Amino acid sequence: MRAGDNLYSVLVAWMKIILPLVALGLLSTVFLISRKVDPGGTIPVSQVDIEQRADEQGVTNPSFAGVATGGEQITFKADRVRPDLDHEGRLMADRVRAELRLNGGTVVNITSDRGESDQFEYSARLDGDVHITTTTGYDIRTDVLTAEFDTLRAEAPGRVTGSGPAGTLEAGRMLLTSEEEDGTAHLLFTDGVKLVYSPADTKD
Repeated sequence: MRAGDNLYSVLVAWMKIILPLVALGLLSTVFLISRKVDPGGTIPVSQVDIEQRADEQGVTNPSFAGVATGGEQITFKADRVRPDLDHEGRLMADRVRAELRLNGGTVVNITSDRGESDQFEYSARLDGDVHITTTTGYDIRTDVLTAEFDTLRAEAPGRVTGSGPAGTLEAGRMLLTSEEEDGTAHLLFTDGVKLVYSPADTKD
């Protein structure tokens, strides 16, 4: 056997003894210099956070789905939902997203900054940059939208702006309903309707 191989074997044998001793020494040092822990002490938790969670009950990222009396499918999502402690049966929501699938195939998507729902009245109110889009080509914005889920009726009682298949429009009021006969969405604009007609491009 060569002298180099013999030296290597001896070095490996010593390292097997030295390294565990060094590790044991480091571990002992950690326990010696660590600060004392009071077993009776409490875990530091923010008292403000505890009180806030106790007062503001709610859930984050909830998702609900159901079917209206006419068979229309309704999906509701939000960033956060919490109960209104002053009104039984009322829920408050942040960053609302709703989808209505009508029997005729039309899909209505609605988003808003805030919303509240009355579980006893089967109604909801959305406010704060309400955005309504439909697969039939409408893109509408308003400040407030009220809805009744049992009959699938939605109304914007104030100014609405946006566009549709015929062009850009503005009105003082809007009503969204679903007709039972064909299941399609019908939008009715009233109170000072202004429409800028934009005919579709035609090919020669």
